[in-house]
Amino acid sequence: MKIKKILLISMLVLAVAISGCGGERSTTPGDKAESKKVLTISWPLDVGPLNPHLYRPNQMFAQDFIYESLVEYGEGGDIIPHLAESWDISPDGKVYTFNLRQDVKFSDGSRFNAQIAKKNFDAILANRERHKWLELVNQIDRVNAVDQYTLEIIFKNPYYPALQELSLIRPLRFLGEAGFPDNGNTAEDIKAPIGTGPWMLAEYKQNEYAIFSRNPYYWGRRPNVDQVVVKIIPDGETRAIAFEKGDLDLIFGSGLISLHSFSQFRDSGKFQTMISDPLATRFLAVNSNRGPTKEHAVRVALQHGVNKQSLIDNIFYGIEVKADTLFSPQVPYSDLGLQPYEYDIAKAKSILESAGWVQTAGQEFRQKNGQPLELDLSFDIADDVQKALAEALQGEFSKIGIKINLIGEERQSFLQRQKDGNFNLIFGETWGAPYDPHSLVSSMRVPAHADYQAQAGLPMKATIDTKITEVLLSTDEKERHELYRFILGTLHEQAVYLPISYKTNLAVFQNNITGVRFDPQKFRIPLVDVDIE
Repeated sequence: MKIKKILLISMLVLAVAISGCGGERSTTPGDKAESKKVLTISWPLDVGPLNPHLYRPNQMFAQDFIYESLVEYGEGGDIIPHLAESWDISPDGKVYTFNLRQDVKFSDGSRFNAQIAKKNFDAILANRERHKWLELVNQIDRVNAVDQYTLEIIFKNPYYPALQELSLIRPLRFLGEAGFPDNGNTAEDIKAPIGTGPWMLAEYKQNEYAIFSRNPYYWGRRPNVDQVVVKIIPDGETRAIAFEKGDLDLIFGSGLISLHSFSQFRDSGKFQTMISDPLATRFLAVNSNRGPTKEHAVRVALQHGVNKQSLIDNIFYGIEVKADTLFSPQVPYSDLGLQPYEYDIAKAKSILESAGWVQTAGQEFRQKNGQPLELDLSFDIADDVQKALAEALQGEFSKIGIKINLIGEERQSFLQRQKDGNFNLIFGETWGAPYDPHSLVSSMRVPAHADYQAQAGLPMKATIDTKITEVLLSTDEKERHELYRFILGTLHEQAVYLPISYKTNLAVFQNNITGVRFDPQKFRIPLVDVDIE
């Protein structure tokens, strides 16, 4: 659907807001115009319809601007009260009772209470099939509004990551009553993006810009700036030029500009830059159910055929750290002492030779029974880091006799390819806190992302899925550790993930911008503290 404009802004506001760098700007014509602080950022994709209960094309950072959760995931993994001030868990672990804040309003002035919270949960549960990747939704039996400010969530079984997953950006956040369609089915549409968050949508033009203004009813600390303009710029180089010219105040996130551009901005001394701590793992998913990568030997040879440290030094400029396992050892249940696949070209060649993939004199690439060792590597063409990595990996794998066909496409097609399994190799990443490892592991059981397809050809796939269900419902800590050891150890041995680096978020901003910070959740762009001097 097209997002309805919920606040009309004069054409002068629009012209000024999207034309230049942040600062004090007139928002109404005339000598007595009110000055507003306007922060201008950029994103490669349209923000989408901003439905809190659905996924793409909705952009997570923008959903997070508008909608809020019962609890938040804080530094160090602490679960912090948010729309819920406190909660109790029944002795059997199946009933969570949340005491809601009583001073919360939606951006249209209507009150947030247990009744509207229940209505949101009911809409999500009515669309369970779409959310089956997230075990939390599968495990919720029903939700009750006990009284005006007491919400009760009843689970089918004890579910240990419940609070962590209630802090996710989607799908368990809250739409105001006036935003619901007449039939209540948010799986089809919403009328308007009405939330309780610090920002509200003020103006929107599809594929060009979105303007967010401060929510006048926000219950928490109000943002320092009055408006955030999000310019839609698909190309990273164009985005870097716009920033250098002063047309953008802030670039925030990974892949929005090349790491070369980031390093130039950092080293120039003209701008401010920040690098987050590692937040997730960047990897190649290797399809065990398609073409030559069906063979375990080919998957293992690929692992030994990548000089990751060279990629870190030459592609990442030292900004990211080499990864050897799907999850960093710092992730819960992931410090398993798994043996890394070391870079060893001779070993990679020997493995391929033993598997029948031979390279005769004068042949550029290996063959087996007349079939060339040829693989498709898919990447998001709007992600400057993926593009650079894809080209480098093409060269790396050619050294061991593997031909790589690069397939770069727009993000929607790229994500659909992940889901359909139409790849040999495709870029992916873990989701970081608070998803890892439980949410990502949960999603491996359904064809929602590249993980399911990468594992689909494994002879023990059904066993892996069974163990995933067991670990998510386990109430015994020791048993949980052993189940994760089997799941993650098996996936490592089967070489269906080729970890590359532990991924960071980046920020580049003008010298008059203050208050930029990173959030533990890599998908958030926290702007409440940002100010313009």
